[in-house]
Amino acid sequence: MRAVRITGDGVRVVGVDEPHGEGARLDVVASSICGTDLGFLRMGLSGFTLGHEFSGIAEDGVAYAVEPTIFCGACDQCRAGATQRCTGAQQANLGIMRDGGLCDAIVVPGSSLVALPAGLDVRDACLVEPAAVAWHGVRRAAVQPGERVVVVGGGSIGLLAVAAARRLGHEVDLEARHEHQRAAGERLGAGRARGLYDVVVDAAGSESGLARCAELARPEGRIVLLGVYHGLLPFSGVAGLVKELTLINAMAYGRQGGVREVDEVAAMLAGEPDIADVLITHRFPLDDAAEAFRVAGDRAAGAIKVVLHP
Repeated sequence: MRAVRITGDGVRVVGVDEPHGEGARLDVVASSICGTDLGFLRMGLSGFTLGHEFSGIAEDGVAYAVEPTIFCGACDQCRAGATQRCTGAQQANLGIMRDGGLCDAIVVPGSSLVALPAGLDVRDACLVEPAAVAWHGVRRAAVQPGERVVVVGGGSIGLLAVAAARRLGHEVDLEARHEHQRAAGERLGAGRARGLYDVVVDAAGSESGLARCAELARPEGRIVLLGVYHGLLPFSGVAGLVKELTLINAMAYGRQGGVREVDEVAAMLAGEPDIADVLITHRFPLDDAAEAFRVAGDRAAGAIKVVLHP
């Protein structure tokens, strides 16, 4: 079968063995490209099939999204609902140093299956995973009534953070680099950034973006880090000190009160189909993976979320 991997010649569709092992076999319907995948390409990481944002159809014909986190369920973190912080030896993530869903078919643990509520098309359900990342970050901010919220960064995570904040009942503004991102934010209900904010969500993941977060935060404000930094955090020590800012890390998603965050965002996406219409700007067949990755890496050209369909 076909799978998308990083090779010495860049992203390529290669032939691999059919999936096997315990779990549920899914024929993949949609798999989207994440900034993490683009980072893997820049770093030249290879040896596994990409894709941790995907959805598909099981052998019984039922459609599912996938929560790609593999966890033990028994450690103290799992028992507390923080499955993303699992300390068990088997902790892993599909599509991150382990075969993922940019392929024709995959076997996933039964615990990874996310049933699709009515109204959520399986072709759009690849958005469940990144939406859960954004949802978890907004929730970590513990926004209080009347607090001002802004998202810095207009990529898919930033726009999904806008959608999550709105779903959770908060007004939210957006600061984005490109006009098409600002227009997408407006379609999701975001205003333009102005003034100072109680909560600033960093969805840019860049030194300049994080510096802007510090500028936008009010004294004693909170900055939620959804951007991924592989080295030291390039944060303004003076601004953080003078304003006494609080940095809040947010990684992936888990459970709140026994409810999976992936289920909560599946309901959000089902109830608000405009989110997928705004986010998904390009669709490609799996065989065009190299071109899809090129487009996904060119934010200035209008790409937000690029989806591949086997």
